[in-house]
Amino acid sequence: MTIGCPARVRTFLIGMLAAVLWSAPAAAAPRDDTLVVAFSTALTTVDRLYSIQREGLILSRLTDDGLFFVNPDTLEFEPLAAESYRWLDDTHLNVTLRDGVRFHDGSVLTADDVVYTFRWMLNEDTDTSRGAVIRGWLDSVEKSGPLSVRFNLKMPYPMALRDMAISIPLRKQGTYEDGTGRGQSRPLNGIGPYRVTAFSAGRRIELERFEDYYAGSPKGRPAIGKMVFRVIPDEGTQQAELLSGGIDLMMNVPPDVADNVSALPGVARLEGNDIRIGYLTLDAGGYSDPDSPMTHLKVRQAINHAIDREAITRYLMRGSARAISYACHPRQFGCQADGPRYPHDPEKAKRLLAEAGYPNGFSFKLWAYREKIIAEAIVNDLEAVGLDVDLRFVKLNVFSKVRNDHGMEAFFASYGGGGTPDASASTGVHFTAGSSRNYSGDASLARTVLAAERTIDKAERRRLYRRALNRIAEQAYWVPLFSYSQNFLLNPALSLPVADDGVPRLWQAAWRQ
Repeated sequence: MTIGCPARVRTFLIGMLAAVLWSAPAAAAPRDDTLVVAFSTALTTVDRLYSIQREGLILSRLTDDGLFFVNPDTLEFEPLAAESYRWLDDTHLNVTLRDGVRFHDGSVLTADDVVYTFRWMLNEDTDTSRGAVIRGWLDSVEKSGPLSVRFNLKMPYPMALRDMAISIPLRKQGTYEDGTGRGQSRPLNGIGPYRVTAFSAGRRIELERFEDYYAGSPKGRPAIGKMVFRVIPDEGTQQAELLSGGIDLMMNVPPDVADNVSALPGVARLEGNDIRIGYLTLDAGGYSDPDSPMTHLKVRQAINHAIDREAITRYLMRGSARAISYACHPRQFGCQADGPRYPHDPEKAKRLLAEAGYPNGFSFKLWAYREKIIAEAIVNDLEAVGLDVDLRFVKLNVFSKVRNDHGMEAFFASYGGGGTPDASASTGVHFTAGSSRNYSGDASLARTVLAAERTIDKAERRRLYRRALNRIAEQAYWVPLFSYSQNFLLNPALSLPVADDGVPRLWQAAWRQ
């Protein structure tokens, strides 16, 4: 693996930026108690029921609460707007709400609001972003008391609390009565610690602390009074804004940028773990082409051996990133396997290609939409064993359409699962029957993954995940690459804890005294 020119060019540009801005004033002290954050990607809605973007998740954890949340210290699913819960049996869950939880319009949360929210999700005509997932396991929901709700599941589903925590913020009864879903004319009426005061699609979102946020919330009372999210797609512009005091926080910063910019005056750096993983999917099922070389096991094994994931992780990802051997993050529940591993071995890769009938290699397209320098390093490794790789680096919307149409022989992507600390985050999305991301064509594997998702018993779930992960490794359906490392650049006056799942909890931010 060779680190290519883009890294050197980026370092040169940062040096030029530093020369221009060295004399600029350091990041300003907190302006009117307002934290200004850069978003690289625009949000078309502030309603989490209609967004699957990472930025939407970060925002929703400020403006919304669900019944449950992911504890940033333990990564366990715990009550949030719920006061308590009890499984009546494997398919019936009773949830008791906290008393006195208020929406941003001042009204009090009731069981009727919770029933309304979940029935909206169950309605196929509402077109919510995660409705299909919820309908897969939830049969019905009913009010069981003024502050209690009963959920009737279709089957045992251990990730019910996860879905409630990550995908379903609570809505006031009648919120969508005008028949629209994500309409921008409607102000967001959440129950989170901040409320939306202004939203300009694709440009800017403004929040202020909700003073009537419920005292019993595990999130506690936020320290910062106001937040502003500015959409700044260009990384260089974000750096300039940080150095001049125009923003206080950059997220998802590449390691080389973090190295250079954090050495400048008025900038601090934070690093941390991330449950997000990078991987290659190979079209073993022959969806893009029944005659694709990717349908041959030895070809897929060769590609696994060709890529030097250790070098890519060490020199490009860096920080707390680690090379991984299986299709999950090692910190996730159920991510234990003993299937084959594929150490970097170019000569073995060449032998396997020859045994598969491709002694002179073959040509194919590798699709990617993020971390171009990583994609280019992967291409270099594959070309080193005789493969002719055409890198198709495209925007996410183009990538998603072609991937969802099963039109790719191979693609490089990443998955974080909203910080889900469970192996289902990757196996469930990528290897279940009917999933647009499942390129394996392996019905037996899909049944194993489904069985793991529908089993309450933890020991049995571990056994099923081990079987699934071993099967994925044996058949080389994926090339597991690395876990991610978080990098933040920020105003030194800002304090921000870094959670291990990679999802910032900005309600924990505070100004240093």
